[in-house]
Amino acid sequence: MGKLKNIAAAVGLLAAAGIGETVYFYNRTMKRGNAKTDRTIKMSGTDWEKYFPIMEGRREFVMAQPHQDVYTTSFDGLKLHATYFPAMEGTEGSGIKKAVICFHGYTGEGLSNHVAIAHYFLKHGYAILLPDARAHGQSEGEYIGFGCLDRKDALGWINWMIETCGEDIEIMLHGTSMGGATVLMTGGLQLPANVKGIISDCGFTSPKEVFTHVLRHMYHLPAFPAIPGADLMNRKLAGYGMDECNAKYEVRKACVPILFIHGSADTFVPCSMCEEIYENCASPKRKLIVEGAAHAESYYKDMETYEKAMDEFAEEIFNKTDAE
Repeated sequence: MGKLKNIAAAVGLLAAAGIGETVYFYNRTMKRGNAKTDRTIKMSGTDWEKYFPIMEGRREFVMAQPHQDVYTTSFDGLKLHATYFPAMEGTEGSGIKKAVICFHGYTGEGLSNHVAIAHYFLKHGYAILLPDARAHGQSEGEYIGFGCLDRKDALGWINWMIETCGEDIEIMLHGTSMGGATVLMTGGLQLPANVKGIISDCGFTSPKEVFTHVLRHMYHLPAFPAIPGADLMNRKLAGYGMDECNAKYEVRKACVPILFIHGSADTFVPCSMCEEIYENCASPKRKLIVEGAAHAESYYKDMETYEKAMDEFAEEIFNKTDAE
């Protein structure tokens, strides 16, 4: 009997430890305020300091352009924030009425994360919308959406852009990391005809798969019990499962062209995820793998190649109707 009691006690301790690990992991990664930007930067392994001069130079130009804070209400009643830049007059391609909506990564913010690439889009005649994802920046929300909820928010911002710019506006979606997953998952929805193309930079398949990768390869920890436990908690608290929406399955329903971009040296979201999603994509697709680029570094690592890929993609998607 004593032996059985010892076994039962040991099982109880292991169960308690598993619950503790799950709650700790969930609170650190899924809740606003606990998910820290500095921790994300450390996990990503990207040396951002060397790019600060480029960012600051471009920030000065971007912030000098007319812009405003705008808001919309999400499908579940959250007040969401974005920064809107009207298209500049007299710029390259300004004869086409086009816009881009850029979605940032985990623990980021719309304006601060996209200030460098916003310079490119403004110079090329785009109106720009830079949303703060739910539970980020000035947007409301306690639980992070990881693309699964953000795709529905993205649809709301698309409709906002059409209402603001007119029915003839042509829209591109651009996203990085969690934002890349967001735009890919959005591609599986029924989209307005105004959406002409999607660019996903280092997007992941699902929160479950990317955090399983992080636990195994960065922390050398098993996925069980943290991931299954966090999935159960998230279904109850945030209203979605961590593999409920998976980009590799959503792109099988995609109808608009997609440009996939990924760094070959990305250890946070492995390049293999890009390859997997690309192979599943049903719509017209292109792919750019930037050699030696770490997580979300591709634009800065090889700006010329990245911008050329965007130029060619934009020419394809915005001129398609005219050509037909």
